[in-house]
Amino acid sequence: MRLVTFTHGGATRAGRLEGGEITDLGEAGLPRDLRALLEAGALAAAGAASGPRIPLDAVRLEAPIPRPGKILAAGLNYADHVAEGGRKAPEVPIIFNKQSTAASGPFDPIHRPRASKHLDYEGELALVIGRRCRHVPRARAAEVIAGYTVLNDVSVRDWQMRSPTYMMGKSFDTHCPFGPALVSADELGGDASGLELRTWVNGELRQHSNTRELIFDCGALVEHLSTAFTLEPGDLIATGTCGGVGMAMKPPRWLVPGDRVRIEIESIGVIENEVIEEPDTQRI
Repeated sequence: MRLVTFTHGGATRAGRLEGGEITDLGEAGLPRDLRALLEAGALAAAGAASGPRIPLDAVRLEAPIPRPGKILAAGLNYADHVAEGGRKAPEVPIIFNKQSTAASGPFDPIHRPRASKHLDYEGELALVIGRRCRHVPRARAAEVIAGYTVLNDVSVRDWQMRSPTYMMGKSFDTHCPFGPALVSADELGGDASGLELRTWVNGELRQHSNTRELIFDCGALVEHLSTAFTLEPGDLIATGTCGGVGMAMKPPRWLVPGDRVRIEIESIGVIENEVIEEPDTQRI
């Protein structure tokens, strides 16, 4: 099952994507908001619902969860990314957060902020929590994961490195595009391990790895995070990026307006975002 959030006819609502068509779940009597659908425990109903179908090319795809309650992310979670930064592999997951206002659609523009030109990309697998949970053992993590999606952990590197929390440099508006859909585990053959991940900038392949190379896999991250706090439906967890980021190149290759970043994860989908200057409308 592939669930999306889409805008059509001036209204934004949840749908089920099948081929080139979207079934409008709101018109099938289900919650019109995907986060509300998860909170209602209605995933099975979403898979079985019938309702009006809308052509995919007639809608605008939004972030599957337009405003996640939490956006949590793992750092240094691929060995080649650890190595390119000259760091040591972590013994426990390195976790930071991105503010929920960073969430953006799978094909929306990325703003290069006025505050910095050190703009970078990070192609990542992300998971979405499907039910409220705490103290989840790794072996049972699949029970609380609603599905998986593609994410760009856009980073403003100079702001990121000013603080050990990373938060400021990871949370600029538009710096968490993700989608295009929330893809259930059964659609992937059971889980999100063993999937090819690639990132291109202007058609040049910059990143290529496989989710089997994660140091801490999805289950380990859910276990670690839920030890400390409650995870809730719609929470988004980015699993980390592989080697090939612009910061590690010599000289660094920062994103500039006009660049197009395309990230693809096998069996999940593609997001593609153009870099633009931060609009003047974004000031008080």
